[in-house]
Amino acid sequence: MVQENMKAFGTMAEKETPKTKETQPEIKGSLTYEDKVVQKIVGLALESVDGLLSVEGGFFSNLTGKLINTDDVTTGVGVEVGKTQVAVDLKVVTEYRKNVPDIYEKIKEVIRKEVATMTELEVVEVNVTVTDIKTKEQQKEDDVSIQDRVTSAAQTTGKFTSEQVDKVKDKVEDNTDKEARVK
Repeated sequence: MVQENMKAFGTMAEKETPKTKETQPEIKGSLTYEDKVVQKIVGLALESVDGLLSVEGGFFSNLTGKLINTDDVTTGVGVEVGKTQVAVDLKVVTEYRKNVPDIYEKIKEVIRKEVATMTELEVVEVNVTVTDIKTKEQQKEDDVSIQDRVTSAAQTTGKFTSEQVDKVKDKVEDNTDKEARVK
């Protein structure tokens, strides 16, 4: 019985086989990518490059980064996306004592690989401008935003104010105790 059911199932499966490519009508359309998609691929890919401390945008982008904490990986990544090709422009900060030409080669390779893997677009140009060289410690200090500094100052001020209020309360309580003893 089971074999008969399997045989019948096999026959049904054969009858339901989809038509071959030759007999199906072609589906027309196109696949395109917004610049921001390729920017994000590039930005995320660059996180793996040793010796690359950051990718920087223009003045206003850098100012915004210092004002507000952001994890926007597209900052400083310029792309030109065509139908089959991509060109990339970057402004970067590299790590002190690292070989910059080696970093540049790694940047080109990781961008080429990730963009091709995800989009099948060909990366034909990668232009990198090194805007600064820093130690990792200097980069960490620079990464502290004005928002972080304001938050830290507010916390410090709040703590100081709380301590002062506690001191005043203690003085008032001491004076109240003294007055109660005199009466």
